[in-house]
Amino acid sequence: MSKYSLGLDTFGDVLSDNDGEPVSHAETIRGLVEHAVLADRVGLDFFGIGEHHTFDMPLSAPDLVMAAIAAQTERIRVGSAVTVLSSDDPVRVYQRYATLHALSNGRAEVILGRGSSIDSFPLFGYDLADYEELFEEKVDLFARLLEEKPVTWSGRLRAPLVDADVVPHTEGGPIRTWIGVGGSPKSVIRTATYGMSLMLAIIGGPIERFKPFADLFREAERRLEKPAMPIGIHSPGHIADTDEEAYEQLVPHYLEVLTRVGKQRGWRAPTADQLRHEIENGAWHVGSPETVARKIAESIETLGAVRFDLKYGLAGVPHDAVLRNIELYGTKVAPMVRELLGETEN
Repeated sequence: MSKYSLGLDTFGDVLSDNDGEPVSHAETIRGLVEHAVLADRVGLDFFGIGEHHTFDMPLSAPDLVMAAIAAQTERIRVGSAVTVLSSDDPVRVYQRYATLHALSNGRAEVILGRGSSIDSFPLFGYDLADYEELFEEKVDLFARLLEEKPVTWSGRLRAPLVDADVVPHTEGGPIRTWIGVGGSPKSVIRTATYGMSLMLAIIGGPIERFKPFADLFREAERRLEKPAMPIGIHSPGHIADTDEEAYEQLVPHYLEVLTRVGKQRGWRAPTADQLRHEIENGAWHVGSPETVARKIAESIETLGAVRFDLKYGLAGVPHDAVLRNIELYGTKVAPMVRELLGETEN
C-alpha cells in the first residue's frame, strides 16, 4: 500500500454539458456519482464532496450522494470536503457517517469544518455571532462520539447528553476524521488537541505559506504527547493533455466563477494574469500530467503531507474535459507523483 493518498474533491458546482451550458441540479448530483465511479476505476484513493447550500453549489446532502457512490465502487474512500459541523448536529453527523462507514465496508471518512461559506447558518437558524463557539462545542462532542462509548456531555449551545449510547457502532475502528483548516493557528492546535488529522485548505498563494501551520501541528502533537496524525492538502487544479490546453479550458470559468463569488465576499475581480500567476507560483495545480505531478510532489514534500486532494470541476468546464481531468489524474499523474516521491511499484 502506498504511503501517499491522491484524491479528488468537489464543492458540487453545477456541472456543464459539452457546450459549457449548465445542467440541472439533479443531473449534477447524478454526474458526481459518475465522476466517482471513474475515479475508482482509474485508481484514485479518495472522492470527497463539500457541503454547500446555494443555487450554484446544490450539494446540500453530500452523505446521501456518497452512499450512492459507495454502492457503485469497490476501493475508493468516500467522504466530505467539508461537513459544516457548526450548523449541524454532531450526533446526526456521526450517525450519518457511521452508516456510510457500514455501507462502504469501512471506506468512509469525514472532514469537519467551521464553514468558509456561511449559507447554512441562517438556513438552519444559527447565529453568526456564535461562529467560533459553535464549532468548538460541536467538535468537542464529535470527538467524544468517536470513542463509541456512552457519552455524558454538556455545552452552552446544544442540549446535554447523559450516558447516551449513539448508534450505529462501526466495524474496524473509528471513522477517519480530519479538520479542515484555512489559515487559523488556533484551528491547527485544536486539531492536534483532539488527535485528528489536519487538512490544509489552500486555495491561493504559495504552498510554502502554509509550512508554519504544518510545523505548528507537529509541535502541538509533541507538546500534547499525541500520536503523529496525517497532514493533507486540498488545492484546486485542472489537468489536460498539455499545459496550454488545461489553461484554456479553465480560464474563462475561473474568471466567471471567481467574479461571481468575489461580488458576494468583497473580493476584487480576478484576471487571466492572476490565474497564470497562481499556476506558476501559487496553489493552483493546472497543466499537463507531468506539470501537475511535479507540483503535487513539491507541495507534499514542502508540507510533510501524505495526502493531496485536487479540487476539480469549476462550473462551466465542459463535461468531457472534466472526465479527461479525472482519467489523467488517476492514470498518469498519481503514478508519477509516487515515483517522484520515491515510491516504486511492487
